[in-house]
Amino acid sequence: MDRERVMEGTIGTAGRLDKALADATGLSRERIKGLIAGGRVVIDGEIGRSASAKTELGSSFSVHLPPTADPQARPQDLALDIVYEDAHLLVVNKAAGMVVHPAAGNPDGTLVNALLHHCAGRLSGINGVARPGIVHRIDKDTSGLLVVAKTDAAHEGLAAQFARHSIERKYIAVCVGHPVPSAGTIEGLLGRSDANRKKMAVLPKDSSRGKHAVTHYNTIDRLDGASVLECRLETGRTHQVRVHCASIGHPLLGDPVYGRSPARLRPLLAQLDFRRQALHAASLGFVHPASGETVRFEAEVPYDMAELIDQAAR
Repeated sequence: MDRERVMEGTIGTAGRLDKALADATGLSRERIKGLIAGGRVVIDGEIGRSASAKTELGSSFSVHLPPTADPQARPQDLALDIVYEDAHLLVVNKAAGMVVHPAAGNPDGTLVNALLHHCAGRLSGINGVARPGIVHRIDKDTSGLLVVAKTDAAHEGLAAQFARHSIERKYIAVCVGHPVPSAGTIEGLLGRSDANRKKMAVLPKDSSRGKHAVTHYNTIDRLDGASVLECRLETGRTHQVRVHCASIGHPLLGDPVYGRSPARLRPLLAQLDFRRQALHAASLGFVHPASGETVRFEAEVPYDMAELIDQAAR
């Protein structure tokens, strides 16, 4: 296994920390941002905390580059549904129940473990060894499409599109009840809930916390006590669809955190042994970072959700 490599020197240009370090080291700004987030940058003896922090000429720095393989993220031969793959990236249809990357309580069996095996370790290193190749995430119990970067250049190109909110993302969700109006837009600040720090919430408009989030929804099927929604995301915040639907009184069916399934539907959920939020990332579109071509991928609703929709329609 490779050992950690340390780059040391002095800041030659004043300004933002990420730009100054990129100039000094030759690393990309996106890679520098990932290293700062991982606590791997030291400025004048103190760990750098913010990519936008101002730096001074002559400040000393050390950048600690992690080994290319994480001892907690080892290759594992796990089943993957590869929708598309080339030398720059791949698109995966993640199964519900699979965690995206190793973390406390989930050291292995993750998408990253499977990707390290499938790609023989050839994944972008911008997000460090814990999340090689991972540009964005979806929840463990949400199924659907993810794009994974094999190279740093592809990662940077994709990350820039996510930052501009130009990525096309459509989800299929099954919510409790029938939203009125049947189509609309939900937006506001999303951040940690004051009542429960493990949950996200729509915050007051004048809050100093949170990030702006926008979800456009459209009812595509009315079921008995539930609705099938197509949700188009302008932004991609943590738990965005789940929180937004719950905020208008229509939480996702089966969601253990943001809603309680109505009594009339609980027998059906038990009969089908459906134990997750009914949410699937069904469509993903972006500009290919190498070819410049606009590409779009689709993934059918998985069997468990399709069965739930079919049974609830009867």
